Amino acid sequence: MTVPVLRAFSQQYPNVQVTVLTREFFTPFFRDLPNISVFPIDVKENHKGFLGLFKLSRELKKLHIDGVADLHNVLRTNILKLFFLGNRFIQIDKGRSEKKALISGESFQQLKATHQRYADVFENLGFRIDLSKPTFSQAIKLNNNILSKTGSHELKWIGIAPFATYVSKMYPLDALKNVIESLSKQHKILLFGGGNQEIEVLNTMASICDNVINLAGELSLDEELDVISNLDVMLSMDSGNAHLAAMLGKKVVTIWGVTHPFAGFSPFNQPENYALLADREQFPLIPTSVYGNKYPENYLEASRTISPQHIIDKINSIL
Repeated sequence: MTVPVLRAFSQQYPNVQVTVLTREFFTPFFRDLPNISVFPIDVKENHKGFLGLFKLSRELKKLHIDGVADLHNVLRTNILKLFFLGNRFIQIDKGRSEKKALISGESFQQLKATHQRYADVFENLGFRIDLSKPTFSQAIKLNNNILSKTGSHELKWIGIAPFATYVSKMYPLDALKNVIESLSKQHKILLFGGGNQEIEVLNTMASICDNVINLAGELSLDEELDVISNLDVMLSMDSGNAHLAAMLGKKVVTIWGVTHPFAGFSPFNQPENYALLADREQFPLIPTSVYGNKYPENYLEASRTISPQHIIDKINSIL
């Protein structure tokens, strides 16, 4: 979710150098952003614990940093803040009290988008960012390795990412099977996921019918991003794949179970009606948590109240 904000920053402040501190695995996210480089953090060994963070701070100071935009505001960054006394160190306001009111039922209204919360950090550093007119890179030309798995782009390409960190955010797989069977009659379905268990499930889905291809475990992260950049639409849960597609300027349909867009985690630059919501008349406690980790037992399949036909119609209308 930081990428659209950093893209806008790099365009609006082309003479400012930004260094992104993140795990090395995420480096491909920032690959086409001018004036933005990645400093990889090794939290398992080299930069582990208090002493590791002290070592990290000494390495970072060699970059002659003028200010720090802390878009995370967690224990590690709060420790780093101690080592950056004398530097401007602006931290994100996560709106914890507003989110607590939202999930407790005390209020039910749209909270500030997380993208805007990120932009606010930069504004407090003296760099106001306008997110209203985003631009995106062109689709990446696919290499032969990718094309050997995806085939040609004669049909429309629909990406589907069925998984999320918590089951409560996933659309029931038996219902998703109906969606895939219908859409694959006219379009090509590319399945995304990771991990042995997910790959096994997706292999089963891909064997259901023609025009369904499981890409999980087949490509590098760089190559997955290349494929996503060529999608015509992505269908995702309230999960990371929705944000990957959105940061690449793709149309993203999201399915929401026990979480809700009001918490501010909708994918970037998507119309409200691209978010398909569970029925709050049947499940009035939604959102039960911000991240989907807490919910009453009978809320586990709240997203089943979104009919397969509704999802099919939404995607076909977009295409």
